[in-house]
Amino acid sequence: MQQIVRDRFERFDSQRWRLEVERGEDSRVSVEQGALVMDTSAGMTLWLNQPLGGAYRIAFQRQVLVQGQANDRLSDLNCFWAAHEPGSTELLPRDGVLESYDSLDTWYVGMGGNGNTTTRFRRYDGSERRPLLGEWLDAGHLLKAGHDYHIVIEVRATGTSFWVDGERVFHQALDDLPAPGYFGFRSVWSRQRIGDFTVQAL
Repeated sequence: MQQIVRDRFERFDSQRWRLEVERGEDSRVSVEQGALVMDTSAGMTLWLNQPLGGAYRIAFQRQVLVQGQANDRLSDLNCFWAAHEPGSTELLPRDGVLESYDSLDTWYVGMGGNGNTTTRFRRYDGSERRPLLGEWLDAGHLLKAGHDYHIVIEVRATGTSFWVDGERVFHQALDDLPAPGYFGFRSVWSRQRIGDFTVQAL
């Protein structure tokens, strides 16, 4: 498979990643020991600053840190993918508040959302309805503190899937490839560690 992006997070590349944060004074993104750390007291989205088109696979390691620091909370290992503005190729800047993304055309998974009580799959369609496509409520599909999750997202002409540690947790069938769009890490009030980010063409 052809590699499109690889980031081992030896440093934070502000040309590669674009940050949107709800409250900037007590939220930050840093690089520590070969990993990206999202440390936020409110809503935060970190966009890969290039559109992805065709069939592709996104993979990364991610864990929620609960070690007694100010923003530590076991919740919201979330992400957007194939995100685009209806009728436009540019992704407009937003303020990090979740509702500001309602107008996007995108898929979204909120893993361990709502204080680690739900894991949900949504299809934002630009209408602000955020249709729910799937949901898990059992402990096996919620978050464990400090667990290093291996996340894989695939986009193909036949469907898009979200995998966690080798399990296909969500899938939506498609009739064709979606429009090119952007990938974003998303969280709310938590501290998370992300490593070994890759995007490969399928």
